[in-house]
Amino acid sequence: MAEPTGLQRWVRLGLDTVYQTRVFDVLRQQSRSPRTGNAHEFFVLDACDWVNIIPLTEAGEVVFIRQYRHGIEDFTLEIPGGMVDATDASPQHAAAREMLEETGYGSDDVVPLGWIHPNPAIQANRCHTFLARGAEWRAEPCFEGTEQTEVVLEPLARVPELIREGHISHALVVVAFHRLGLDEAS
Repeated sequence: MAEPTGLQRWVRLGLDTVYQTRVFDVLRQQSRSPRTGNAHEFFVLDACDWVNIIPLTEAGEVVFIRQYRHGIEDFTLEIPGGMVDATDASPQHAAAREMLEETGYGSDDVVPLGWIHPNPAIQANRCHTFLARGAEWRAEPCFEGTEQTEVVLEPLARVPELIREGHISHALVVVAFHRLGLDEAS
């Protein structure tokens, strides 16, 4: 994408960490406006890259997980996903690991569908999306920490209905299926 012709980048004047968690750090950033020259304070979340993966069985079923989400204090229907750990060789490795840990399903055919910025207003990380073709059950899910999921199989053809009806409401999951549609159409 071409750079905008009438806009200039802000100049960072300072950056410090104000809070650290296991999942992200909160950073305070001081930056100067290129338009006014005034300094402003912004807060950003510093997080590692994330992954999600669409496990698709030979029978054309998507391997979903249902889990409790504290932000909405309710259950969501999602595809497996999580953080790219420092020990992961690549985002693709992280996606395959998350799929096996959360669902017990594995695949020898994992392909990238692309990446997005989850929320560029306050985050710089990426979410990498993958498709696992021929996903098959291989082991019991392995939950770590506070994780607990329930595996739900749904026909791929039913996914648009699940999104329209609000059964799938996680934005990164919706984007993953959009990516799958773009990949299949090309």
